[in-house]
Amino acid sequence: MEYLIPYGLEWMNMLVRWLHVITGIAWIGASFYFVWLDNSLRPPAAGSDLAKKGVAGELWAVHGGGFYNPQKYLVAPAELPAELHWFKWEAYSTWLSGFALLVIVYWLNAQAMMVDRSVADLSSWQAIGLGLGSLVAGWVAYDLLCRSPLGKHDLAFGVVVFALLVGAACVLTHFLSGRAAYIHVGAMIGTIMVANVAMVIIPGQRKMVEAMRAGSTPDPVHGIRGKQRSVHNNYFTLPVLFIMISNHFAMTYRHPHAWAVLGTIMAAGVFIRHFFNLRHKGRVEWVYPAIGVALLLGLAVVLAPPRPKLSAGTVPFARVETILRARCVSCHAAHPTQPGFASAPAGVMLDDAHGIAQHAPRIYQQAVQLKAMPLANMTNMTEAERAELGAWFEAGAKTD
Repeated sequence: MEYLIPYGLEWMNMLVRWLHVITGIAWIGASFYFVWLDNSLRPPAAGSDLAKKGVAGELWAVHGGGFYNPQKYLVAPAELPAELHWFKWEAYSTWLSGFALLVIVYWLNAQAMMVDRSVADLSSWQAIGLGLGSLVAGWVAYDLLCRSPLGKHDLAFGVVVFALLVGAACVLTHFLSGRAAYIHVGAMIGTIMVANVAMVIIPGQRKMVEAMRAGSTPDPVHGIRGKQRSVHNNYFTLPVLFIMISNHFAMTYRHPHAWAVLGTIMAAGVFIRHFFNLRHKGRVEWVYPAIGVALLLGLAVVLAPPRPKLSAGTVPFARVETILRARCVSCHAAHPTQPGFASAPAGVMLDDAHGIAQHAPRIYQQAVQLKAMPLANMTNMTEAERAELGAWFEAGAKTD
């Protein structure tokens, strides 16, 4: 039955990843909507019935063939409504499915997915402990900063938290593989976001509801704190979304300064998100997306791979097959023999001439330019072998 374990993990990976995407869309969609709604509300006229009721702002909208009129109260309505919708399960389900995915993909196969011996020779448990510790440390540091006097100064706070995340990325890339370091920075941000909901936003809302049920006026401080954390979560979304897809782009996490690459991309995401938040308030500041685009274009130039040092002379295809069979086919085959893999990653199979020819550009990019493959260089591909593959590709990638 052991041969079925990788197959079972593959199914778990697929189903949990699907769930994570679905719940993530629901959570981030709600976050985007409510920040847009807050920024789009217009205060009622002074002395109007709405103003007398304590309504801070309202909005008329049309969607799906119907008209909507959401209203926001300064603190709370005079009477507690019979039904209240709590936006919490979207966040909890996203984090739980994401954590499960982290365990399935990375922690259960730590030697392949987390450990890179050219970076640090760690045991599986050391790598997992470092990853788990980063999630806890990230939340504790962020929460303490929020509660400190710095938390009252939005710009300075944002700069310090950004530096904290980039610093975490720098530390993790010096101990884990670049791919694992990136995903754990994303998990750290996701943990901060869900902890904001579970430990600040929802408890504050419960206290406000309890106060109303007791016949007293809710303390507005709970709404202020919840709003602050909600806005923070909104700015975290674009960086964490990039990290969710980053494992497809080895050019980022394989760079010698991968932490700086991630910091640049996160900064671009924050500037672009800030543009939309301001736009919802009626301010169109094109300088912010311009900065974001400039950062990404500059990064594209910096990451452009240099021409590799190729092997002299012609490399016969038989030699290419020998290298790939020794270094790559244990994973990239119709029936992988590498523990933890039930099918060829990304469907790339290199166990025959047709597959090698079909994927020659990917072989060149991943094994020669980026040196991202073999994964964690588990099969010990040498620099000379990479040069031979490069020479073969640049000579036309012939298979005859």
